[in-house]
Amino acid sequence: MDFGSRLKELRIQHGMTQKQTAERIGVTKSVISFYELKERAPSPEVLIKLAYLFHVSTDYLLGIDKTRTIDVSGLDDEDIKALLAIIERLRK
Repeated sequence: MDFGSRLKELRIQHGMTQKQTAERIGVTKSVISFYELKERAPSPEVLIKLAYLFHVSTDYLLGIDKTRTIDVSGLDDEDIKALLAIIERLRK
């Protein structure tokens, strides 16, 4: 999957419009549209902001790493353990 498709997928999964995404990272809506249409590539600074916004790695955004991570910050050990158990069950 390419960067534009991955960006659109993440944006939709997070229930965000192109305008909302743009506002949160300090660019215009048209810039997000260009990224999703594969007409432009993000600067390293914008790439980092998008990774932070969607809680993924820059490698994931760029399609280098296919592994998706889950941000567990703010969860206690018991919650993390329960989440890992759910993940393991879904894999089976």
